[in-house]
Amino acid sequence: MKRHLRIGGAVAALAGISLFASACAGGGDGGTTPPDTERSSRTAEDATGRVAVSYSGGIAVLDPGTLEVVDEFATEEFTRLNAFGDGRTIAVTTSEGFQMLDTAAPSLTDARFAAEAAGHVVVHGERTVLFDDGTGTTTIVPTAGFADGYEALPETTTHTAEAPHHGVSIVLEDGALLTTVGDETSRSGAQVLHPHDDHWHAEAANDECPGIHGEGTAADEAVVFGCEDGALLFTDGAFTKLAAPDDYGRMGNAFVTDTSPIVVGDYNDDPDAEGYLLNAVTLIDTAAKTLEVVELPAEVQYTFRDLARGPGDLAYILSTDGQIHVLDPETGELTRSFPVIAPWEGPAEWQDAHPAIKVDGEIAYITEPAANRVHAVDLTTGEQVASVELDRTPNELAIALG
Repeated sequence: MKRHLRIGGAVAALAGISLFASACAGGGDGGTTPPDTERSSRTAEDATGRVAVSYSGGIAVLDPGTLEVVDEFATEEFTRLNAFGDGRTIAVTTSEGFQMLDTAAPSLTDARFAAEAAGHVVVHGERTVLFDDGTGTTTIVPTAGFADGYEALPETTTHTAEAPHHGVSIVLEDGALLTTVGDETSRSGAQVLHPHDDHWHAEAANDECPGIHGEGTAADEAVVFGCEDGALLFTDGAFTKLAAPDDYGRMGNAFVTDTSPIVVGDYNDDPDAEGYLLNAVTLIDTAAKTLEVVELPAEVQYTFRDLARGPGDLAYILSTDGQIHVLDPETGELTRSFPVIAPWEGPAEWQDAHPAIKVDGEIAYITEPAANRVHAVDLTTGEQVASVELDRTPNELAIALG
């Protein structure tokens, strides 16, 4: 099912109340240039983990309250940043594998899980799972494995797929491994494996998910994978295919909370579309086993970096109009909008720096590459609580959540 949304009067009225009366954060023409670091009377009380921002050739670690730069580290030209799940570690994907960034020290440590093509990092329960696209190897790491330091790598468990592919894996509370199936040219679905003595025993499989990509775990450990024609749901030991309303209806990323049964996913119904901007979302009710596509208003466009879940299990969309639009997954309605940055255009390549949003508690951290800035916004009030101008253009963004 598809639904079309329009921004109503109430939301439009809220959108007209600017966070930055002096246009300090937008950096637009005629705006006031802010100082390097600024704060309102509010503090980022709900922030717990330090923030990491990558730029070309380096990574900066920021204080979550003030956004002041705590330290910087040289690295490769392009790296990806992933929360490791222990409250202090960021897994940095490099050409040599997954390198651990200790945001508490801070230090870009020598601890590294080697990989030919480091890919997805998934945190669930007490395990963090790394996927090597180059070999198809899943590495299962205790999330608390670096509690005593980074001098040695913790003991791990591995599984190697039949063929290398751009995949993802997750380990459930009972030890079951959900992992994708594919090869270098295509991906078809997922399988469930259980550890048995010295090998993995296959329990269930599904091959109805072409182009399978990304995963998310909702309430009651309901796992969703994205497909090029909908989504693949795993609950109660069995897979269920949820078809998209379009012949081509790709969901590639799932945004979840562990208290909501509803998964919010990105959505693209045009395989020939140019660029990376999207204008619709999927709402997957894992309890009812339904999939709905919500068409957003024309001015609400975003990329895979611009969706997040936050307070109240709501979804927060950082749109090209420079606003955060709040979506209620229960109703599929936009309930509120507020400005945060200047309007922006979509990237030519997905790796190109463009705005991103990550949430810790009630605080959203937002990059504004066009202004070399990072902002912190209280999502319950729409109020800016911190902002900093960096010497470099921010690209990837991660929070060391625990």
